[in-house]
Amino acid sequence: MDGAFSASEVLGAMITPAVLISASGTLVLSTSNRLTRVVDRVRILAREAEDLHEGDGARSKQGISRVQLIADQLPQLTARAVLLRSALTALYSAIGLLVTTSIAVGLVASLDWEYGWIPVLTGLTGACALLWGSLLLVREARFAIGSTLQEMDYLRDTVSRLERPAPK
Repeated sequence: MDGAFSASEVLGAMITPAVLISASGTLVLSTSNRLTRVVDRVRILAREAEDLHEGDGARSKQGISRVQLIADQLPQLTARAVLLRSALTALYSAIGLLVTTSIAVGLVASLDWEYGWIPVLTGLTGACALLWGSLLLVREARFAIGSTLQEMDYLRDTVSRLERPAPK
C-alpha cells in the first residue's frame, strides 16, 4: 500500500462522520426553531390569560372554555420545552462526539497508534446520541400535534357557537 492511497483512506475515514455532523446540525437548527415556537406560544397564552383576567371574558361561557384550553396547554408546552432541551443536548453531544471521531481517526492513523477502537467507540456513541435526539424530537412532535388538535377542537366549538342564532 503506497502513502497516497493510505492518506486518501485516512481522509475518507475522517470525512465520513461529516455527513452525520451535517445531519445533526440541521436537526439542531430545526429544534431551535421549534423551541422558539414553544416560547412564542407560551407568551401568547400568557397575554390571553391576562386579557381574560382583566376583562369580562373570564366570566362568559366562552371565556371559561378559553381559560380551560390555556390551562390544558401549559403542561403540554412545558413537556415540549423539556423534550426540546433534551434533544438539543443530545444533538450537540452527537456533533461533539462525531468531530472527536474525525480527529481520532486522523490521530490513530498519523501516529500509527494501536487504539483503533477509540474512533469506533466515539463514532458509535455519536450516532447513538443522534438517534436519541431524533427519538426525542419524534416524541415532541406528538405533543405538538396533540396541542394543535386540542386547539382545533376549541375553535370548532367556538365557531359553532357563533353560527347558532341568538335566543330571542
